[in-house]
Amino acid sequence: MSADVSAALLPTYLHPFSRSLRQEPLPHFGTRYGADGVFLPEPGNTVVCHLAAGSDSERAIVAARNRYLDTPEAKLLAFTPVSSLHMTLFQGIIEYRRRLPFWPSDVALDTPIGEMTTIFTERLHGFAGGAPFRMAVTRATPTGLILEGASAADRAALKDWRERLAEVFGYRHPDHDSYRFHITFAYLIERFDDAALARWHPFLDSVVEDIRNNAGTIELRPPAFCSFEDMNHFEELRVLASA
Repeated sequence: MSADVSAALLPTYLHPFSRSLRQEPLPHFGTRYGADGVFLPEPGNTVVCHLAAGSDSERAIVAARNRYLDTPEAKLLAFTPVSSLHMTLFQGIIEYRRRLPFWPSDVALDTPIGEMTTIFTERLHGFAGGAPFRMAVTRATPTGLILEGASAADRAALKDWRERLAEVFGYRHPDHDSYRFHITFAYLIERFDDAALARWHPFLDSVVEDIRNNAGTIELRPPAFCSFEDMNHFEELRVLASA
């Protein structure tokens, strides 16, 4: 089977990972991580939910990550540590994205990252969070898991949380209303060839099935405002209480 035919048979969600279908530079390559898979300094802050330690969810997700590590294509991926696994609820600011609308318009774009973290910490004083929410894995990709609220009520709660945080942080990204929740396992060092992606298609389906069978909904710790120096660790500075 030719590469072109093989590529045409791939589901669209795998197209960004295809060497034959996408030739543009990889996002974050050279600023977030290098060709050796080592993460580079890229300080910032964010609001995330870490995995609940000792939960069925954590065990199932770590087992899924281990399956990725056992593939021949693992060498094409820069894996984040297990301890850093999280779902981003709302994106903070980051060193290499100092522009609107990814930065509050009332703060200078050259403000040091540490000072921005202090500003956001102060803005979060007295912050009232939204309702608790449950997450479910809907899809796996070569770099991790895609999640969504487990029910309509959970999806409404997520939207409410993001609206509240946007008001506090003072900006909305272009994808604010369409943001895809995810848990990142790794970043692409090189895209896959289409034969590899054809093998990964059923593999990824089985990853989702295993997580659903072994964990059901995903148990997460409460949202927390975190700082980071790179993708290896997200330090919780303030846990945000639900309503």
